[in-house]
Amino acid sequence: MPTASSTVTSRRLLSLLSLLQARRDWPGTLLAQRLAVSERTVRRDVDRLRELGYPVRAVKGPDGGYRLEAGSALPPLLFDDEQAVALAVALRLAVGTGAGIEEAAVRALATLRQLLPSRLRQRVDALEVTAVGPAVSPQADTAVLLALSAAVRNAEEVRFDYGDGEPGQGRRVRPHHLVARGGRWYLIGWDPERQDWRVHRADRMALRVPNGPRFTPREVPGGDVGEFLAARFKGSDGVNAWPCQGEVVLALPIGRVAPFAGDGIVEELDRGRTRLRIGAWSWAALAASLARFDTEIEVIGPQPLRDAFAALSRRAARAAGPGA
Repeated sequence: MPTASSTVTSRRLLSLLSLLQARRDWPGTLLAQRLAVSERTVRRDVDRLRELGYPVRAVKGPDGGYRLEAGSALPPLLFDDEQAVALAVALRLAVGTGAGIEEAAVRALATLRQLLPSRLRQRVDALEVTAVGPAVSPQADTAVLLALSAAVRNAEEVRFDYGDGEPGQGRRVRPHHLVARGGRWYLIGWDPERQDWRVHRADRMALRVPNGPRFTPREVPGGDVGEFLAARFKGSDGVNAWPCQGEVVLALPIGRVAPFAGDGIVEELDRGRTRLRIGAWSWAALAASLARFDTEIEVIGPQPLRDAFAALSRRAARAAGPGA
């Protein structure tokens, strides 16, 4: 059974390790102040970390100090209670990343659970986390994700074959961001041939080696990667807004409209009518989306939305057949 003294020492070692990981160099006197111990105790604790496999190097200088270096082997990992629980949550959610690491995450969680004290094991076991989506989404190859991440970091052009392209016709792009969205991974990059930004799904990419030349990174339009990707999914080349936006009045109370309005703006006119401002990637899609409310619709504008409803009604009439 651990003694009170050993428990205090273990907590102090954890605090020391956290400090060493937080910045490059630590003067010994400052470490002693932060830990509320003597410099001699700091030296002893540093020796204990070295015995555990942590490469802590003494730094020469007027004050002296310590630095945590990268090692060749993975030493025992030390986590406080909140870090351990956070790691368990992250591993359970890893199935939702679409990064092809689900099996490894399950094994890592099992290993972590065995090492946890009973009080933390109960907290982790009580977690009920359900990840949806990736089971029906293609998984990105982990090696591809790592290679793309390295190319982004090193600003190196990548060459690849794409899932919907013709065999032998490779593409090239200057990668700027690797983004996870809805269980899939996307590469945002500049296409030097088309002189435009492109978004590619990582699970469709078969990388060629070696990488192409280095390039000077540029900023995505608007400066915000999340907003840029959201705009592209809406079919917009500019701001994060639907290219086709219209306004209607629905013969429904606001309570029956708001839950299904998505990112639209709803306004109650009276007990039985609601004004809705909403967008879509095309006028036809917007008209069809509004028709699902299954009620009388008054189009406020613009004219392209009225035209889309007219075209939709003609197609519906033809689908209904003669005599309908």
